[in-house]
Amino acid sequence: MAIITLTTDFGEKDYFAGAIKGAIYSELPNIEIVDISHTVSPFNILEAAYIIQNAYSSFPKGTIHVIGIDSELNQENKHIAMKLDDHYFICANNGIMSMICSEIAPEKIVEINIHDKIQTSFPVLDVFVKVACHIARGGTLEVIGKTINEIKPIKNILPYVNDEKNQIMGKIIYVDNYGNVVTNIKKSFFETIQKGRAFEIYARNYKFNTIYKKYSDIVNFEIPEGKRNDEGKGLVVFNSGNFLEIAVYKSNSATVGSASSLMGLGLMDTVSVKFINE
Repeated sequence: MAIITLTTDFGEKDYFAGAIKGAIYSELPNIEIVDISHTVSPFNILEAAYIIQNAYSSFPKGTIHVIGIDSELNQENKHIAMKLDDHYFICANNGIMSMICSEIAPEKIVEINIHDKIQTSFPVLDVFVKVACHIARGGTLEVIGKTINEIKPIKNILPYVNDEKNQIMGKIIYVDNYGNVVTNIKKSFFETIQKGRAFEIYARNYKFNTIYKKYSDIVNFEIPEGKRNDEGKGLVVFNSGNFLEIAVYKSNSATVGSASSLMGLGLMDTVSVKFINE
């Protein structure tokens, strides 16, 4: 039996996530349901895209991913089901899948057309669950929708190169639970442009010229533990998803602060990388 994952902005207070699980179990009692996140910021498509891109590949092939972000059906916000990288995704056609699709081409996309039989103000429960259970039973995408070839993009999802200034221009696309800020600059793109050159990374009034392999590389372990002053230091790493991330070592909003709070960095702020020609 397949796995169904849930990624939503429904939070933990309301009944929405529980109702979805109950509806799935009512149709498929032996299914396995995994919560990826229910605390995506409300209607934050870019945040959801980052989360699902970095989570889905850890699941077995054939997993079905239900994404409930900005899913109300209207003439500008249709519903889609997609097969990509041997996984299935069910969501609104609002740009959520464009981050993954920028790197991996979908095998098939359909625009879901079962709505005529279902009148609902809660499409994740009444439509997405039906589609997920259909796929889990071995059903094909063609049965629940018409094939389409393109999906709606998210603007500014990819960094670009400013040749005149010899730099990469990127944006902050995610702020994690520690207040670390994640850019849309991936390691592979960075290294392709870098070509071994030295660099300077700029975010507001802050400048960095080192990318660490891991957070604790900023610590000088030759100094006795009680005499170090490492907590609260800013640093740059490529995180586990291989995105360029600006962090604060052992950040804590209640004590030392975070990259977001201390540096004043937020979603869609610009981060640039200037390369130095020798």
